[in-house]
Amino acid sequence: MRVLLVEDDPMIGESVGKGLRSDGFTVDWVQDGRRAELALENEVYNLVLLDLGLPRKDGLELLQDLRRRGHTLPVLIITARDAVPDRVRGLDSGADDYLVKPFDLAELLARLRALLRRQGGRATGPIELGALSLDPATHEVRYRGQPVNLSAREFALLHALLEEPGKVLSREQLEDRLYGWGEEVESNAVEVHIHHLRRKLDAGVIRNVRGVGYRLGEKS
Repeated sequence: MRVLLVEDDPMIGESVGKGLRSDGFTVDWVQDGRRAELALENEVYNLVLLDLGLPRKDGLELLQDLRRRGHTLPVLIITARDAVPDRVRGLDSGADDYLVKPFDLAELLARLRALLRRQGGRATGPIELGALSLDPATHEVRYRGQPVNLSAREFALLHALLEEPGKVLSREQLEDRLYGWGEEVESNAVEVHIHHLRRKLDAGVIRNVRGVGYRLGEKS
């Protein structure tokens, strides 16, 4: 899941970005409204975390412009503006949720997962395909009834494939799901993660479609 974090406070941005990455999210972080606009024009995101008091363009104005252009991706406001009129204005401007600073990271992650479940048309619970089960909320993966321990990036890669089990995803598409701006990506990083997943699950769970990419296999 790729998230755009729009936050001008360096300490908050660093802390939130680190927490999101440890939970399996891919994070692009910008610190003003204009850069957020450029990011949204050039990248595809699953969700936006949006501060309101931003330089160059206020977060609320950015949100209103986003909705006027027909963008429907979920937006969670994170702000110190805690008055009821501010919350009402934020939600009425098109935000899907509103969280007041300071907040607990665990609550932020729970709200993100709830928004993404609603976007995907699921109320709650794991994603299941054959003998494979992945729960985005608890990060629990089970295969043939047995728990499987995965790294954050292994989990994110498997999650990406499970979201569209019949679709072939290219190496570049998977890299976009796993790595944010500025993160160094080894040329064989995706292949290494897939190799580890096959060892932990089954060699046939992830299939290589020659010259195209990867998809879940029949044994999943």
